[in-house]
Amino acid sequence: MNSNSKILSLTRRSFLKAAGVSLLTTVSAWGKAGRPNVLLLFSDQHHAGAMGCANHPIVKTPNMDRLAAKGIRFSRAYCQDGICVPSRTAMMTGLYPRTTGCLDNPNIPVEPGRYIMLQRLFKNNGYTTGCFGKRHLPKNEMALSWDSSATTINPKLDPSDENYQDWLRGNGLYEKYSDAAGNAIMDSNLFCRISKLKADQRDAAYTANKTNAFLKKCKANDTSFFCWATFHGPHQPYTPPQKWADMYKPEGMTLPLNVDEPIENLPHELQNWRRNKKTPWNLGAAAENKDLYRTYLAYYYAQVTEVDHYMGIIIEQLNRLGLAQNTIIIYASDHGDFTAHHGMAEKCALGHNVYEDTLRIPLIISWPGRLEENIVCENLVELIDLYPTLIDLLNLKTPAKMQSLAGISLKPTLTEGKAVPRKYAFSENWSQVTVISKRYKLGRWIDPGPLPKYRMRDNRQRSPDMLFDLRNDPLETVNQIANPEFDDVKTELDNAMQQWIAKTPATGRDKFIQSQLKKTV
Repeated sequence: MNSNSKILSLTRRSFLKAAGVSLLTTVSAWGKAGRPNVLLLFSDQHHAGAMGCANHPIVKTPNMDRLAAKGIRFSRAYCQDGICVPSRTAMMTGLYPRTTGCLDNPNIPVEPGRYIMLQRLFKNNGYTTGCFGKRHLPKNEMALSWDSSATTINPKLDPSDENYQDWLRGNGLYEKYSDAAGNAIMDSNLFCRISKLKADQRDAAYTANKTNAFLKKCKANDTSFFCWATFHGPHQPYTPPQKWADMYKPEGMTLPLNVDEPIENLPHELQNWRRNKKTPWNLGAAAENKDLYRTYLAYYYAQVTEVDHYMGIIIEQLNRLGLAQNTIIIYASDHGDFTAHHGMAEKCALGHNVYEDTLRIPLIISWPGRLEENIVCENLVELIDLYPTLIDLLNLKTPAKMQSLAGISLKPTLTEGKAVPRKYAFSENWSQVTVISKRYKLGRWIDPGPLPKYRMRDNRQRSPDMLFDLRNDPLETVNQIANPEFDDVKTELDNAMQQWIAKTPATGRDKFIQSQLKKTV
């Protein structure tokens, strides 16, 4: 956090006193510039603490830091499922995973037409929409309805107008690219390898270039836009180009204090990962040779800086086109990465859904001249809050029969400094539901039912439920679930969880299970 950043406390009075401002200009007074644009900058698997503005001592993120200085950074934002497709689906529908039925990457909601995807809502409101990079939504109509698109992952997963793989083939680079996805990377330690591609040949550069071409076209056509620029990094494989890797020397990496956490503390699937000595997830070998962890951290941080750089390239284009003052810029990620906490790498998403490292995400919202600047908000927020927030900020018209959104609009916080009215945040996957309060966190293992069978491994064994005191145990190494001193806390969080389950429709999950059961008959 910038030392000059203001902390948004829980009352409007204290906010105004800290900020030293009067009421902000109302967002309805758009003036001659017309309807505001929205630029959603997005990454995959970015640990919320791996930013300069979050006080990380090593990671270099000058563009994220500048964005935070010109907006509000939510320091306790949580995703709704610690894995790509469910998290992105939740964000783009404004609904929890149990409602859409998407709780794992392969899940395809059985009634996609019932959900008003965010891009479709913007299009219905007259916006030009564009999506460039790793979209990674369910493989059905929920991923479509963009005016322009280009993907950086397998085009079979992301049907788009253009794709990075074709661009690579056209430039004779596909063989260098495939090296990071073939046997060579599978034989590497913790999925780490220097890319054979130059920086300007990487998917991050491709995403930025396609985004900037879209912005230029929107400027020329004088059209308001909703643009999702979604980077693949810093998701594995951890294969930065030499340019970014040179910024982070493995020998200079400091390992987290819980890197050697006793294996028996962890859920079953995480225990298996920690014991594994076979590449690429050879954490058992890393426990014996800490240099493997250090290389992993160095390459991960390099990819964070790579994403930051190309975010800056896009923001620079906004300024060059004269669009910055009329554009809401959001930066977020779909989930985090362990970054060697608990001795883990990646996210091991099907083995848990509880730890801060993977559930807490970066979230920054900036609109120069419209929203307060240089604020850190410590209230609990969720990724699904973006949907209702944009509706409120832009006065978007919604269909009469639109589904009831599950998130909370952050407009009062962004424009008036009011506290986010949320006492508990929730996240879930097929096997674990977690409730988070200001101080505590409770993760309950649940019966996933007979499906999905492709995930029925020993991570479904009944591990102990998990209760952490985040104030006194920020590294989440002391499970207090069996401590009678925390019985009142457990009762409170259990009641909150049961109330959430009772009021949150599980229609999508139920329909998905029913559809899969029919296939097995």
